[in-house]
Amino acid sequence: MRKQVLWKWGIVSFISLFAISLFSTPQPLQAQEKRDFFKVGVVTSLSGELSFGGTMTKQGYDMWADAVNQQGGIDIGGKKFKVQLVYADDQSTPATAAVAGERLITQEKVDVILGPYASGTTLALAPITEKYKVPHITGSAESPLIWQKKFKYTFGTIPTVTLIAQASIHTLGQDVSPKPQTIAIIGMDDAFSKFAAEAFRTAANKNGIKVVRFDIVPEGTDYTSSVSAAAALKPDILAMGSHEKAAMEIIKVSKELKFNPKAFVQHYGMSNPDFQKGLGKDSEYVFGTSVWTPNLKHEAKILFKTPNEYADLFKAKYGAVPDYTNAGSTAAGIAFQEALRMIKASPPLTQAQKDALVGTLEKLDVMTFYGPIKFATEGEYYHDNAGLQPIALQYQGGKLVEVGPGKLKIVAPKYPMPTWDKR
Repeated sequence: MRKQVLWKWGIVSFISLFAISLFSTPQPLQAQEKRDFFKVGVVTSLSGELSFGGTMTKQGYDMWADAVNQQGGIDIGGKKFKVQLVYADDQSTPATAAVAGERLITQEKVDVILGPYASGTTLALAPITEKYKVPHITGSAESPLIWQKKFKYTFGTIPTVTLIAQASIHTLGQDVSPKPQTIAIIGMDDAFSKFAAEAFRTAANKNGIKVVRFDIVPEGTDYTSSVSAAAALKPDILAMGSHEKAAMEIIKVSKELKFNPKAFVQHYGMSNPDFQKGLGKDSEYVFGTSVWTPNLKHEAKILFKTPNEYADLFKAKYGAVPDYTNAGSTAAGIAFQEALRMIKASPPLTQAQKDALVGTLEKLDVMTFYGPIKFATEGEYYHDNAGLQPIALQYQGGKLVEVGPGKLKIVAPKYPMPTWDKR
């Protein structure tokens, strides 16, 4: 009994101390070190369940830092300052993301932070950057919960999933014949994936596609029962609101069960090269969405002039075609770069300069290889770069091609896909 009481007291004490740490006014940091470079903290998933995506954010952030440093650094009033990225692994867990962010701020004394791959870890990091008043841009996270909380110091270069994920369903609902009539949706129970699943349901309702099953399940479990339940209803579409690893498992289970929907739709991860490597030929015909591809016609003057130029440099460095998470992460660095240049702030940043940086990010309106970067300053997309156009993608002949919706189509979508025994 005593052990039980002590255990309960310990838990209560831990929670109380954590709450005090998180919401109390932070003590002033020690005097800043003298240096002639910007120290940029990066919190992302370098290990754990989300390491596939975390690697993509790292590649994107590294592309930015390498390109800036090759030019001598960020030009501040005629003098150039290089960038040093300081990485912290969030281990794919929100609690670790918060601890990692606090360490980067209080011990590494970073000027700014580039944020995590996932929405759950971003939602854990944002209160920390808010507490210490450190500018923070995520190049990946898509959950609308981030923007609904209206964090002053957090921004994002990728539009919310509620805007992006609908593109493939709109394409299937409007641009193929015969039009699909039914859809089953499986979503993972996390801050991002649930909203992807909801976006699929919203788009299906808009296009007159009947939702015959809507299932939210824990990530990392055995998906056999969920897939079996969906297969029994014989839907035309199976849509997966998930990261890439879960989607790969669901498709593998579907093949084992000889479940043959006419289309697989996934968000997010099918554009990650690891998705195709993991599934091989079984990735063929899968639909997904993006807000950036190398075929877009953006023209810019900052670091990378066109999407194609960026893609060529990325492929030379990493041996793969970049997807929009890579590009969005690089664009997050560019946003910091341009805002720092505009306020003419040299490192290390004072608190006044960090606050000025936030004000400048709110006014930023620049064209990049990734497209326009302009953060919303009010409403449900507060501090999100919500103005990009979602694009429907599909694997055809082992390559990702733009299949819609509407005028965004470069290649016609292939629907229905062949059954497993006829591939």
